[in-house]
Amino acid sequence: MTYPVWKIKTFHQLTTIELYEILKIRQEVFIVEQTCFYLDADGADEKAVHIWAENEGKAVAYCRVFKAGVKYDECSIGRVLTHPNYRKLQLGKTLMAIAISTIENRFSSRKIRISAQDYLLKFYKEFGFQDIGLHYLEDDIPHTEMLRE
Repeated sequence: MTYPVWKIKTFHQLTTIELYEILKIRQEVFIVEQTCFYLDADGADEKAVHIWAENEGKAVAYCRVFKAGVKYDECSIGRVLTHPNYRKLQLGKTLMAIAISTIENRFSSRKIRISAQDYLLKFYKEFGFQDIGLHYLEDDIPHTEMLRE
C-alpha cells in the first residue's frame, strides 16, 4: 500500500472522476457502514472546499470545509471520514490538521464549528474543539456540537 496524496479543491475545480470518488466514499462510510439513510448530496457541496487523500485513484479520507455563514455563523468542517482499510494510518489526524490550516489560510478564521459523532469527541478535543453543550440525535446517531476558538 502506497501512502496517499492529499488534494484540496473547490467544487468547480473537481473533475467528474474526483467527484464520483468523493460521493462514493461518503456513501460507503456514512450510508452503508453506518446504516444511515439520508440524502448525502445535500446541495452544500457547491459551496465547500473539498479535502481528500487519494490512493491509486480512490478517495481514502475526506472532509469538506465551509466559510463562515454557509453552515454556521463560524467556518465549519463536515463529512469527516476515513475508509475502513486506511484507518490504521491515522489519516484522520492529518486530514483535520489540513482542514484547520485550510480554514485559517483561505478564510482567515480561527473559529470553527463542527457537528461531531459522540464516539469521536476525544479525537476532536485533540484539535482544540470544545463541547458547547448542544447534544442531539442525527440519523439516530448521538452528536455534539463543538467549537474551536
